[in-house]
Amino acid sequence: MLNQRALTYLNEVIRRGSLRRAAAHLNVDASAVSRQLKALEEELDILLCERHGKGMRATAAGQLLVHHFHAQRASEEALLSQLMALQSLAKGEVRIAVGEGFIADLIAAPLGTFMSAFSGINVEIRMAGVNEAMSLLKDREVDIALLYAPPVDPQLYCHVETRQPLDVIVPPNHPLGDLNRPVTLHDLKEWPLALMDNPFGMRQMVNMVAHQERIHLEARLHTNSVSVLKNFVRSGIGITFMPELTVADEIERGEIFTLPMQYPVMNGTRAQIVSLKGQELQVASTTCIDHLHKGMRFFSADAPRLLQ
Repeated sequence: MLNQRALTYLNEVIRRGSLRRAAAHLNVDASAVSRQLKALEEELDILLCERHGKGMRATAAGQLLVHHFHAQRASEEALLSQLMALQSLAKGEVRIAVGEGFIADLIAAPLGTFMSAFSGINVEIRMAGVNEAMSLLKDREVDIALLYAPPVDPQLYCHVETRQPLDVIVPPNHPLGDLNRPVTLHDLKEWPLALMDNPFGMRQMVNMVAHQERIHLEARLHTNSVSVLKNFVRSGIGITFMPELTVADEIERGEIFTLPMQYPVMNGTRAQIVSLKGQELQVASTTCIDHLHKGMRFFSADAPRLLQ
């Protein structure tokens, strides 16, 4: 059986990029870390780390061992969680990465009912754009992520997927509403436009369509905040892009209107609940996914206008 302490040290060296930083994080001497790695390499008769610049990086063999280490830990955590569930202990933790556009739907009811129903499960929520959320999953900093317009990634496993078109949102009585047809990017060029920053799924979708249409969109406002975009439109300053459910409350109050775009790729935009492929989830996480699937409007069905 592989030495678990050596695997732990190897994982930290690769994660931190150097023996010294790994030792500092583990609160042990760097020489102890070095001895454990050397013993593991001698046992396996293969090089696991190599010097790179001022630090260390994994060889192919080292990467395989670290993958095994994480898979083993995830499997043990899942097993312990299942045993606790069988004993009705109902304890655990769920770490979720979520984009701001999902927050109103998440907080409206599903999060509260989940925490009430499972009082022994703690929840950690990390706000993140689609790129950061995917990185957090791969770094095992979160267990699940709620993604909008994510790129295809073979390292992620999709548990739930719905179609949530990316629409253009405008103030009441905006001239674009008189077109009586789906909107094109050409139609938007004369109106002040606000856009999310590049790491967010909404912006990446707009960039892709603009590139295909060979259109340069000149944004008057760039932001990483959905709230700023909403207020930009609600105040009558200009227009932006957003899925219908993100502005459902504003639509109901008559403060914002959504207009469909003519592009199939924008009308086919997906919202997903994903986890890292190959990593066994604890019972708390699988229970949370099921709860969000049933309780969040984003994940219980396709966008409202598609169901009319």
